[in-house]
Amino acid sequence: MTTTSPRPPRAAGPPAGPAPLAVLRPVRTATRYAVRHGLPAVYLARAARRGDPVGLLLRDRASREDPYDLYERLRARGPLSRSALGPVTTSHAVATEVLRSDAAGVGWDRSQAPALIRWALRFGDELDATGVAEPPSMLVTDPPGHTRFRRLVSRAFTPRATLASEPMVQRTAEALLDRLTGRGDVVDLVEAYAAQLPVLVIADLLGVPVERREDFLRWGAAAAATLDPGLPLRRYLAAERGLRAMHAFLRGHFDRLRRDPGEDLVSRLVTLPEDEALTERELHATVMLLLGAGFETTVNLLGNAVVLLDAHRDQWDALRADPAGWDGAVEEVLRHDSPVQLTGRTITRGTEVAGTRLPAGTRVTLLLGAANRDPGVFGDPARFDVTRANARDHLAFSGGIHYCLGAGLARLEGVVGLRVLSERFPRLRVAGRPVRRDLQTLRGFETLPVRLG
Repeated sequence: MTTTSPRPPRAAGPPAGPAPLAVLRPVRTATRYAVRHGLPAVYLARAARRGDPVGLLLRDRASREDPYDLYERLRARGPLSRSALGPVTTSHAVATEVLRSDAAGVGWDRSQAPALIRWALRFGDELDATGVAEPPSMLVTDPPGHTRFRRLVSRAFTPRATLASEPMVQRTAEALLDRLTGRGDVVDLVEAYAAQLPVLVIADLLGVPVERREDFLRWGAAAAATLDPGLPLRRYLAAERGLRAMHAFLRGHFDRLRRDPGEDLVSRLVTLPEDEALTERELHATVMLLLGAGFETTVNLLGNAVVLLDAHRDQWDALRADPAGWDGAVEEVLRHDSPVQLTGRTITRGTEVAGTRLPAGTRVTLLLGAANRDPGVFGDPARFDVTRANARDHLAFSGGIHYCLGAGLARLEGVVGLRVLSERFPRLRVAGRPVRRDLQTLRGFETLPVRLG
C-alpha cells in the first residue's frame, strides 16, 4: 500500500499576491537565466578549460558531437569518478544501482542552497516560463507526488494500450511516406518523417489538433533545450519564448476540453473529480512533459537508426529480408547511440555507491550513453549489431520508478516507422552530412538529408 501526504489546495500557479507588472518580466527572465543557466555556464566553461571530462562534455561542441572517446577516458578512472559536477559514472551496474536506489531521488533540496539562490528561484518563478525539468514535472518529482502523477496517466501507456495504437501508427507512417513517393531529390528525413510521425501520434493520444503539429515540434525543441545546463542566453530566450507559447496553447486547450471533453488522456485529466484534481500548475507540467517526451525520444531514435543502418548496409538489407528483426534492431540503436545520453540523481540519505560513501545532497551524474557501452555487460560494445542478444539490457529509458512511461510507445513507433520506411524506400541513402543537434542530454539529428532512391 502506498501512503501519500495530504495534497495542497488547488492553485492557479505561483503563490497568491499582486500580479507582477509587465516591466518586471525582463528582470525575472534575467534572474531565471542567471540562476539556472548563466552561473552553471560559467562554472562548466572553467571546468572545460581545466580539462574536466564532464565540463568538456557539456561545453565543448566536438565532445558533444562524438562523446564516446571521452566516455572511455572516464571509464578508465573507475566505476565512480570525480568531476566538476560531483561523482559521475560510466558503469552499467552503478547506474542501475543508483536508478533503483531508494536513497536517491530526482529532486533536490532547495533549502540547502545559498540564500541568494533561494531568493532568485522564488523571484524568477513563473508558470508560463516553466520547463519540463522543473517541479512539479514528473521528471524532477519524487514520491509521493511522482506516484500520484504517474498513476493518473499510466493507463494510456499500458502494453495493451500501446498495442492498440499500432494500426494508427502504421497508417500515419504510410500516409507520411505517401507524400514523399516519387520525389527524386534530397529530402530532410527529420523534417519530413522522423519528427512528423511521433508528433502526430502523441497529438492523437492527447487530443490536440494535428494541424498545430509544427507548433508542437517547435515548442518541444524549446522544452528539450532546457534539459541541458548552461544554455547560452540567446538559446535560453528562444526556449522561453517557445515555453510561453506552449503554456498559452495548453491553457486554451484545457478550457476547450473542460467544456467539451473527448476520450483522450487530457480530457480525463481536466475532468478529474475534486478529490483527485490536479492544480493548474500540475496540469501544465504533466501535459507539457507528455507532449515533449512523447516525440523527442522517437525523433532521435529514428534519425540515429537511419544513419547507423546506412553505415551498416548489410544489416539494413538483412532487416528488409526478415522484418521480424526490427524489434532487436531498435533495441540496438537505443543501446549504441542512445537518444537520452545522461541523467542525474540526488542522494537523499547517506549511502555507499561503488565503495564510496556519499552524503545526503550529493548529485550523481549517470552517463547512460556510456553505461550502454559498458564492456562488462555488452561484448565488443562499440560494434553496432542488430542481432545482439542482450541489447535490451540498455538503460536508454532510465530505470527504477522513473523508467520512461512512454518506452513502449517509443519502441512501437521505432519498429513500425523503420520497417515501413525500409519497405517503401529500400534504396534510401544518406546524402550529404547530417547535422547533430547542439544538445548533450538528448542526442539526435537536427537535419538528415537522404536520397530516397
